[in-house]
Amino acid sequence: MIDPFGRSITYLRVSVTDRCDLRCVYCMAEDMTFLPKRDLLTLEELDRLCAAFIRLGTNKIRITGGEPLVRRDVMTLFRNLGARLGESGLQELVVTTNGTQLAKMADGLHEAGVRRINVSLDTLDPDKFARITRWGKIDSTLDGIFAAKAAGMAIKINAVAMKGVNEDEFDSLIAWCGDHGFDLCLIETMPMGDISGDRTEQYLPLSIVRSRLRRRWTLEDTDYRTGGPARYVNVAETGRRVGFITPMTHNFCESCNRVRLTCTGTLFMCLGQDDDADLRQVLRNGASDAELEAAIREAISRKPKGHDFIIDRRHDRPAVARHMSVTGG
Repeated sequence: MIDPFGRSITYLRVSVTDRCDLRCVYCMAEDMTFLPKRDLLTLEELDRLCAAFIRLGTNKIRITGGEPLVRRDVMTLFRNLGARLGESGLQELVVTTNGTQLAKMADGLHEAGVRRINVSLDTLDPDKFARITRWGKIDSTLDGIFAAKAAGMAIKINAVAMKGVNEDEFDSLIAWCGDHGFDLCLIETMPMGDISGDRTEQYLPLSIVRSRLRRRWTLEDTDYRTGGPARYVNVAETGRRVGFITPMTHNFCESCNRVRLTCTGTLFMCLGQDDDADLRQVLRNGASDAELEAAIREAISRKPKGHDFIIDRRHDRPAVARHMSVTGG
């Protein structure tokens, strides 16, 4: 699949649910109204769509949410996708999670073929963790992280950089990740969804963070990539990597290789645009595999050059109205 700007689309992010067992302040409002279950694709429908993307050249699938591991029977989907790893064209099956369910699911994920996992952890401070997640307990996430490590998966810690919230913790996060053999990825907060707060107060440019980190750490350039938007450096003192996802200060659109499928079957060709394609209707209208593939190709032909993210200080509103949990990150 080649988009209008010559970019090969090989990476599909699939949200299997909009629900989550946490309410992180940068992602959701505290009092969320979730989609009725009838609007969600079945696991069989999600599997069929993923299979179509694989036939069209997708070689990496990331399962996301909400929190993907709270979806009932989601391991069925992981096992079905894992069976497509290798000769069928799928090269990597990965997951992004808040870690709360990992203690009981890590072994099953590894058996299904997951070898890398991203876990959201914005702070190592238990009280601050509870404030950021609104009601989470850090021990559940930490137990999950170490269960995934014990199961044999490579761990990357995702931390959203928030001004006045966790900006004093990045040195300790780097050290902690180094001690345990994890990579760290820092992410700028994105203007998506009404989160009942002032996003301009949260926004912290990662250019500033990177400059601060250089006071303590030796950051060495590397060409390491995982297929996503992060740009990495090696940390000489720990032997691990730190990635930076910077949709605001330096967008990554020129190399974008991904599209996002929501749990309702809506395909977003760009995280920061509202143009989409309704693949649920195509599925439920009885489309053949050829017709489904044609609908996907048509959507890819409309992929925009880049996003329009901006922190709107004049009108105090998000650049994109839907919550991050709806699109799946």
